[in-house]
Amino acid sequence: MDFHYSVVTEKTIDAAIRALEETLKARKFGVLWQMDIPAKLQEKGVDFTMPFRVLEVCNPHEANRVLTQNPMVGYFLPCKIVVYEMDGQTHIGMPKPSVLMGIIGDSSLEELAHNVEVNLKSAIDEAR
Repeated sequence: MDFHYSVVTEKTIDAAIRALEETLKARKFGVLWQMDIPAKLQEKGVDFTMPFRVLEVCNPHEANRVLTQNPMVGYFLPCKIVVYEMDGQTHIGMPKPSVLMGIIGDSSLEELAHNVEVNLKSAIDEAR
């Protein structure tokens, strides 16, 4: 089983992120934070130029549900979505929540992880 879900889009990174913000919002997820990896690394003197952004996203109600049920889930929150350019194509992807929750070994979280994964995949697909 793949640990991640990824799609390719013809959009620029900025256009893909704008579209993601809208499709996530429609599913009650918000972008809490966005990191521009090359800008941050260049601040530290590292010459990394590959366009690469990390978005941390959260649905507060779902976060409350899983953290109340099992605080270990906090190791995987907020959810991450990456948007990067490679070989002239923009990629949008995420680690699968179902796989991450599987690491904890709490079978009572499987359905919730599946639902979050379906919503995030749908947001990614629609943003593409």
